[in-house]
Amino acid sequence: MLQHTWGRANQIVWPRKKVTVLGRTHQQRSDSRFLGQSEEGTIIFQPRNCDTAPGVFLPLTYVKAWDPQSVVVIFPSDHFIFPENQFVETVRRAVRAVEFLRDRMIVLGVRPSHLELDYGWIALGEILGWSEGSCIRSIQEFVEKPGSSDGVRLMNQGALWNTLVLVANVETLWKAGWECFPEVMDKFEQLRQSIGTPVEGSVLQTIYQDMPNCNFSRVVLQTLSKQLGVMELEKVLWSDWGRPERIIETLQAVGIRPTFPTEIFKEVKTPANLKAEVEVA
Repeated sequence: MLQHTWGRANQIVWPRKKVTVLGRTHQQRSDSRFLGQSEEGTIIFQPRNCDTAPGVFLPLTYVKAWDPQSVVVIFPSDHFIFPENQFVETVRRAVRAVEFLRDRMIVLGVRPSHLELDYGWIALGEILGWSEGSCIRSIQEFVEKPGSSDGVRLMNQGALWNTLVLVANVETLWKAGWECFPEVMDKFEQLRQSIGTPVEGSVLQTIYQDMPNCNFSRVVLQTLSKQLGVMELEKVLWSDWGRPERIIETLQAVGIRPTFPTEIFKEVKTPANLKAEVEVA
């Protein structure tokens, strides 16, 4: 899935400008050919997993050091996306949108097919503008992993799922970090100042010794929802494959029979089952 993510990113930016964060377990499982290709850009091994906020701001620290005036796109690597050309075009429109909405971070949202309480939900606000036919709206409310009652309410209001694909100017995202968790940003500022020096590696290891766990969606997006814009990802089948059962759901949705034994997973709750549960409740 990482290769697919790289392929999508390569259609947006020069391949060597990518910055990818991997866990130490990936380093142990991957061979040198997979990780040594310079055309895949910069690959950073995170000393330990501290949730998604450090996972976002670690690569951003390098981009901030190398090209502080650039626009960045965050691509999670465990997502299924089809068709990719429609997705890539929407991302390009979001990149162009931040040229006139420079203080906004634009996240892509997806129209929900069922009640999924493990995603973030985005309640739509007023129209901020348009980018080549795609509407950018403000966010009235951002709720990360809502309870069942809030989930039903948000779905009835026409809220979108948060894909965590985000487009922003480097400086805008950097300021958001300082506003939400200055103690974490102080660590990354130490790293930024050491990039390109002999102590870069040791500084990276040091700042992660007491790095707190911090969720990007909950701490940044939910806190700063008024500074966000949302663009709907239309005519695209999207799924977060962070859970094995979602892989089966996606294959069923596109009419593909799994070639692996599905019995190893727990019973998959299909959208129909989830809808029935909500109606009964």
